[in-house]
Amino acid sequence: MAKLIGPLQPYKPTSEKHFDSVKAAHLLNRAGFGGTEDEVKRVLELGPYEAVEWLLDFPDAGAEELSQDDVPDLSSVEGYPKNYREAQQLMRGMTEQERMAYRQKLMRVNREAVLATVAWWVQRMADGPHPLQEKLTLFWHGHFTTSARDERSAHLLWQQNELLRRQAAGNFAQFVLNISRDPAMLDYLNNQQNRKQKPNENYARELMELFTLGIGNYTEKDIKEAARAFTGWGHNGDDFVFRKYDHDNGEKQFFGRRGNLDGHHVIEAILDHRACAPYIAGRLWNFFVYEYPEPEVTQGLGQVLREAKWELRPLLRTMLTSQAFYSDKAIGTQIKSPVQLVVGTSRLLGLELPVGRGLGNALAKMGQVPLEPPNVKGWPGGRAWINTSTLFVRYNTAVRMVDGDNLTGRRTARSGVEISLNGMSGKPAYEIVDAWVARLVQRPIESEKRRILVEAVGEKPTDESVKKMVQLIVSTPDYQLC
Repeated sequence: MAKLIGPLQPYKPTSEKHFDSVKAAHLLNRAGFGGTEDEVKRVLELGPYEAVEWLLDFPDAGAEELSQDDVPDLSSVEGYPKNYREAQQLMRGMTEQERMAYRQKLMRVNREAVLATVAWWVQRMADGPHPLQEKLTLFWHGHFTTSARDERSAHLLWQQNELLRRQAAGNFAQFVLNISRDPAMLDYLNNQQNRKQKPNENYARELMELFTLGIGNYTEKDIKEAARAFTGWGHNGDDFVFRKYDHDNGEKQFFGRRGNLDGHHVIEAILDHRACAPYIAGRLWNFFVYEYPEPEVTQGLGQVLREAKWELRPLLRTMLTSQAFYSDKAIGTQIKSPVQLVVGTSRLLGLELPVGRGLGNALAKMGQVPLEPPNVKGWPGGRAWINTSTLFVRYNTAVRMVDGDNLTGRRTARSGVEISLNGMSGKPAYEIVDAWVARLVQRPIESEKRRILVEAVGEKPTDESVKKMVQLIVSTPDYQLC
């Protein structure tokens, strides 16, 4: 059993550093998209360890049949086929001119289907039953990247999204194999065109550079040999196919292995590489705890992952219950991603989530549209979320949501329902401010900022002055962090 060192040792509440609402909210922010007052209370009642078990309790691959909520409703997208087979059937009997016109129509309706799929997923992040599963799905989407800019099928993008969700905390070895056979990934990194006559190296390169090992742990020759091993891996519509006549059956050498290697052998060899487990552990730590983890952290977590035979839950459990997770280095130090900002604001204020083009435009201006990462590296995150143009949009988006604007210029039906005195009539301004800071920032703020908020509420608080104060809160640097 891995011996946990330093920052990875279990967090143990003490009388001086007890498990309080700040730490409970921190867990819900990092392992989800922010906790409501009731959720924070539940985590406090459960305690740090039982709360993590509760968050990790979600179904893995094949655990249950898909429900209606697990599939985006694209019925409003007129003419969009359910899958490739339906499109192929419709094209049978068409003339070449008719097929060309139909393909052009598919490109138009596919864009609408992608937008609908994005809206479905963001809504799921906001009110789905398993927040940590959705947060992990977002992480893996930025890790095993595929973009709607290059993958022309919204259905295949959803299919991959569901794969990420079902494998989110499962077995990483199986995950790598499944993502290597995923139709959207095969399209995105051109393995669909990887044939023995002309091997395509794109997937082999990114598999090692970004997905499993990191730069410096392989050679150009390794890439060439791995590409040969993956020849013939492609898809027919929604399903993976192995085209044996396109596969290079010649001898290959990869990480000390020799023979007629295929993709399975390459993946096994990569998982045996000493750099793989620490690399994956570091990527997860960077996303959930803090940037630039110490070498002893990545090595320690890598050992946890190896000893668990690549099961991800032990690693996630160790991270989320560690001393480092609840340290000053972690709490309130992460810049919220645009998705975290929008989804969290909706959840914390009990507001309807903006949908449609208004949401898409706001996320695009802030630099993060689900299903459209900028490149194969995904979103850089961290300080890259903030610049002179995105900061204004971030403030403006949150303020508009407080005002009940659905980001298209129209107010939602629930405008201002939660943004009011809400039972605090007659309370002094400082109590109202403290209650809202605890609800939204979920950490203490500087006394000068608190004074400005108290002044905004005024000596005779009204619903309007409270709304103004809440808009000031979501415009503070403190609110941009979690």
